[in-house]
Amino acid sequence: MSEPQGTLSDEFIAQQRKRLLALRQELLGGEENTIADERTDEEEHGDEAHEFEDEAQGMAQNEVNQALHDVNDQRISDIERALQKIDEGTYGLSDESGDPIPKARLEVAPEAILTVEEQSRRETGK
Repeated sequence: MSEPQGTLSDEFIAQQRKRLLALRQELLGGEENTIADERTDEEEHGDEAHEFEDEAQGMAQNEVNQALHDVNDQRISDIERALQKIDEGTYGLSDESGDPIPKARLEVAPEAILTVEEQSRRETGK
């Protein structure tokens, strides 16, 4: 059920480029907002007495933020690679195997640079 590279129209690829650029900006802008929010919170509450519970919640939130940051870093890297593949004329082909990535997958995840199976192996570390 995979689509060969030749079936991706120039219009589809141009649309995907726009989506990738917007997604990259959204992800990068989101990180900037998180940093700004943390800075504002520290400025507003920096001189207040600290409770152990507040510190624990802060540490837990920092772990969540770091995990999200790591996921976003990988996603931004994939977006950059997908944009590069558009420029190279290889968008829609897996970086790992060279197999076509189904158009339906690209519509859902325009930054996809691997097939579903390859992506699954990447995420599980196998």
